[in-house]
Amino acid sequence: MRVFALLLALPLADVASAAEMQTVGRFAIDRTEVTVGAFRRFVEATGMVTKAERDGGGSVFEAGWTRKPGWTWRAPFGLPAAEDEPAVHVTFDEAAAYCRWAGKRLPADAEWTEAAHVERRANPPAPFATGRTYPYPTGDTPEGANCLRDCGRAPAIDRTDRLTRGIGHARAGTTRPGVNGLYDMGANAWEWTDGGSASDRPTRGGSWWYGAAQMHREHRQGKPADTAVVYIGFRCARDLTPARS
Repeated sequence: MRVFALLLALPLADVASAAEMQTVGRFAIDRTEVTVGAFRRFVEATGMVTKAERDGGGSVFEAGWTRKPGWTWRAPFGLPAAEDEPAVHVTFDEAAAYCRWAGKRLPADAEWTEAAHVERRANPPAPFATGRTYPYPTGDTPEGANCLRDCGRAPAIDRTDRLTRGIGHARAGTTRPGVNGLYDMGANAWEWTDGGSASDRPTRGGSWWYGAAQMHREHRQGKPADTAVVYIGFRCARDLTPARS
């Protein structure tokens, strides 16, 4: 009923977007990381030129941070991306701007961690249980995420010819769904959350660059807000509001 009330309260243009979100208590959150295709629609509507594009490319960690010419949200590894790949090389402010344009917002850090680790669905499929807190966004173990070595096999797009570490990200929504039916809250791409300060914005969930330790609910990491790198993306959230009578 809460999701239905949310849909009634939205403009028609936003209904499809809301249908791609999962209710978690008093808010809803995107089921997948924001994709290249979705970010492209934002860019076409607003004329946004990202920092990575202005700088000639985003960065990857090799022997220290290395700027990679042509590596942007359009071409995360220097090659044109599929529309369903996660949008990376996006700064905190650019991610927040996308969410505002989409009628949403970045999730608060506490909201993100709740969605990732506390099962809120009334009738979740096995092995998940309502109200239980899990150590990983995938459940009791990191199995099924796209992380470095610790998570089993994942449908990553192989970019090892362009990387010194890891395989690369997977297309959004192609790994195993986890807590609250969400995809890639653990690994694939780190995700910006709303918290901290401009010098230390939280990133949550780990990535394909790291093993399972960075996925654990106790792990916190952050980056300066103007960071644009190959393994940080984002998803959006929205407050749930009652239907207007």
